[in-house]
Order: sequence, then structure tokens, then C-alpha cells
Amino acid sequence: MTAQAPAEAGSRSDEIRIGIALSAMGFVLAGLGACVAILARDLHEPTDRLALLSSGFAVGLMVVAVVGPRMLRRWAMPTVLALGSVVCAVGAVLIAVAPSYVVAIAGGLFVGLGGALLVLVAPLMLNGPTAASRLSRVNAVASGTGILAPLAIGTLDSLGPTGRLAMLAAAPPLLLLALLSRRSKQTPQAEEPPVAVLIDSAPAVGLVGKWGRRVVVDVGVGWLRVVLAVAVEFCFVVWAVARLVASGLPTATAALLGSAFPIGMAVGRAIGPIRLNGWSPVLPSSVLAAAGTLLVSLFDVPAVVAAGLVVAGLGVAPLYPVTLAALVATPGISSARLAAVGALASGTAILVAPALLAVLARVLDLRTAYLITLPLLAVLFLLSRRSGRTSFV
Repeated sequence: MTAQAPAEAGSRSDEIRIGIALSAMGFVLAGLGACVAILARDLHEPTDRLALLSSGFAVGLMVVAVVGPRMLRRWAMPTVLALGSVVCAVGAVLIAVAPSYVVAIAGGLFVGLGGALLVLVAPLMLNGPTAASRLSRVNAVASGTGILAPLAIGTLDSLGPTGRLAMLAAAPPLLLLALLSRRSKQTPQAEEPPVAVLIDSAPAVGLVGKWGRRVVVDVGVGWLRVVLAVAVEFCFVVWAVARLVASGLPTATAALLGSAFPIGMAVGRAIGPIRLNGWSPVLPSSVLAAAGTLLVSLFDVPAVVAAGLVVAGLGVAPLYPVTLAALVATPGISSARLAAVGALASGTAILVAPALLAVLARVLDLRTAYLITLPLLAVLFLLSRRSGRTSFV
């Protein structure tokens, strides 16, 4: 009993630190879409050119996909957590106060670098028999925090100052987290058996041993499913507020209503995957997401677009956890290396999908461009039926 007390205290401490990290990062990510519209206005740039804000974030994820596992072998996890916190805080500040386009894009890059480090260590620090429940708790808090970002940005923007200054709110908790993490002591991460855990940006999994053809195919399909799920999600994260502005709303009002998608996401995460008669949970989720897409794309009434964002959020919410759980369940996985695969999947999706939507919006219009999510959802469903691994959550 006495021996368990320090371990339980350390476990609670880790959960609190990861909760702070993911909540602050969730706030920043949920605010990116509103910042795209506001930065376009403040810097007098075309909205589609600000797609590079999410691209900078994606590049950061992909850089960490390469160097992250090596960092974990050389540095203690609290050190990596502290570094990620500081870098992410710097990125949030740059986005908030950016006087130029280049500085804003640099902010997105720093958020990607720091955020990827945070999600790299989160599953490892919460590893153990209760990992799934602990990660569910911190993810729920992070999803709730994400709702506050567009509300804060829209409210501040309507009061006079640029709404992106609300992103500064993420910096103090991240810097506090860095200070607390530096004071803790922990050894560098060693190779461990796989534990099926979820996290809102990248899985902590990795291939070990010899790669059989089946393992390669399973990991490849799992990787692609994560790419598709994240691609659909970030099309909405990045462009929801811009779509509301295009429907005729002022930027401040659009930023406020931009909370519709994270609200739908939070409710969808709370409900969890829907299972119907043995079908993959991807099916009902994809149907909801597609219905929301049609409302967003086919109607130009702000209230209908906002309602579509809620419906889309409900549908999109389970897609990433379900696809990630299937990837984590692939045989021959270790928790230290495939964190890179997960970061690479997320980075690839965030790099390509919002930018592709922006290109289509330039050629056609934003309403029509949103229809790109429909074929992504269709392919995701087909791959989910093929994989046979969708029972994992």
C-alpha cells in the first residue's frame, strides 16, 4: 500500500501534465481555422494562400516523425515534453502577433514541431494497464478546450483587437508545463511491448523485428486510413471559418460560429464509435460526415452551414480514434518506433488535404471544393471493410 502511493502520485502527475499539454495544443489547433480567415484580413492576403499555415504545422509533424524516436532514445521523456511545450508556445505567440505572412507561416511550423513532440511522448508517459482510460480522459478535456478557441477568437475580434491575440492564452500553460517537466526526473524511453492507446494527432506505435508481407500490407493500409481520416478532419478544421465568411458573415461572427465543428467533434468523441449490425464504425461516421459536408457545400445560408459543421463534427469525431486503434492493433508493433509512422500519416494528411482544398477553391469556389471530402470518406470506408480491423477502439 505504501509502495503504491508514490507510483500513483507520479501517475496522476503525468496525467495532469499530459492533460495540460494536449489541452493547450487542442486550443491552438482549433483556433487555426479562425486564424486563417483573420490573418487573411489582417495581412491583406488571399485566404487560400494561408493554407500554408496548416502546411507549416504538417511539416513540423513530419520532421518529428524522422527525429522523434531518436530523441526519445537519447533524452528523458520530460525533457522532450518540456522542449515541445516551449516550441509550441513560441508558435502560438508568432501566429497571434505575426506582422507578416512569413512570420505567420513560421508560427504554424513551430506549432507543428512542438505539438508533434507533445503527442509523441503523451502515450508513452501514460503507458500501462490504465492507459486507454487515462488517455480518454485527457483527450476529452482537450476536445472541450478546443471549443473555447473559436469562441475566444471571435469574441475578441468583435471587441476591436484582432481575434488571433486569443492564441496567446495557450502560451502560459505550455511554459508552466515546460518548467514542471524540467524538474521531474525520468530516464530515456526504452523499447516496450505495444499498448493500444489513442492520442489526438499521432499514435505511439512502431514496427520491430522482420517485416512480413502481411505486416507491411496491414501497416500500409492502416497508415492510409489514418491519412484519410485526418485529411477529412483538417479540411474542416482549417477552412470552416473561411466557409462561414464566404456565406456572408463578418469575420468575427464567422469565428464564433466556427465553434460548431469542434462542438460536434466533442459530442461525437463523448458518444464514441457507433456500431450497427456488425458494420465498421466508419460507415455511420462517414454517412454523418458526408451529410454534414453536403449541408456545408450545397447551401449558402450561414445557419445551415453552421448546422452542417456540427453534423460533420459528429461524424468525423470517431474516424481518427477508430483508424488509429486498428493501426495500433497491427501485429509486430512497438511503442517507440511507429510513433514516427503515426506522425507521418498525420503530417501527410495535414500537408496535402487543406492545400488541395485551397487549390480547388481557387479554381472553382470554396463551396464546391468542400465536396473533396466525399471521395476521401468513400475510400476510407472501402479500406475499412478490407482491413477487417475496425473492431478496435
